[in-house]
Amino acid sequence: MSDLPLIEVRDLRKQFGHVIALAGVSLRVHAGEVLCLLGDNGAGKSTLIKTLSGVHKPTEGEFLAEGKSVAFASPRDALDAGIATVYQDLAMIPLMSITRNFFMGREPAKGVWPFKRVDFRSCDDIVHDEMRRIGIDVRDPTQAVGTLSGGERQCVAIARAVYFGAKVLILDEPTSALGVAQTSMVLKYINQVRAKGLGVIFITHNVRHAYAVGDRFTVLNRGRTIADAAKREIGIDELQTLMAGGKELQEVSAELAGMV
Repeated sequence: MSDLPLIEVRDLRKQFGHVIALAGVSLRVHAGEVLCLLGDNGAGKSTLIKTLSGVHKPTEGEFLAEGKSVAFASPRDALDAGIATVYQDLAMIPLMSITRNFFMGREPAKGVWPFKRVDFRSCDDIVHDEMRRIGIDVRDPTQAVGTLSGGERQCVAIARAVYFGAKVLILDEPTSALGVAQTSMVLKYINQVRAKGLGVIFITHNVRHAYAVGDRFTVLNRGRTIADAAKREIGIDELQTLMAGGKELQEVSAELAGMV
């Protein structure tokens, strides 16, 4: 694993008018590493994702990509730098084919202008091969993507980002609406992606899912980083406590006990 992070943010801050969404977030992710980003609702995870992916510009702080300072003006800039985000809604059209969803306007063409046309046979072959590599047998890539299970659709979205050159994958709650078998499928694929040398930022509310694949854990609370630890430095119980509010939760428990 390289000493130079693929991406790193230092004391990142984001303010919308008088509302402070990020009040000092620091994290880093290396090649071949899964960084799990944890935090309750309102912790700042969504704002951080949108800042890393070029939707928002940070108000203050440093943002480095492979050691160089960056200032993304749009999500296209982030993609060009190799940072791809897979959101919860997957940005897929259920009635469109798996192939069309996979390429989404980036289909390879053949011929010369003005006779250039999309090479659909090549597209179907690529999708079939890419999905087979991750253990999903798509017999007919022309079938509607909505016919796939939730876990399979997640894997299509991740495979799409990997195929188009992502160096860092930001996965927004990829297991939140999945059953046990589908969750297992997605977690196994995240492990495969890590083995290919990509960096992964895995955003989740589920500490057990995070601990199953994570190498490092960053916990946010009210827009700040309150913990950043490697797996060998923190146990799942301690991580669960931090995620649940830690000291604040203990104070509430004590207050409720006093009312009984």
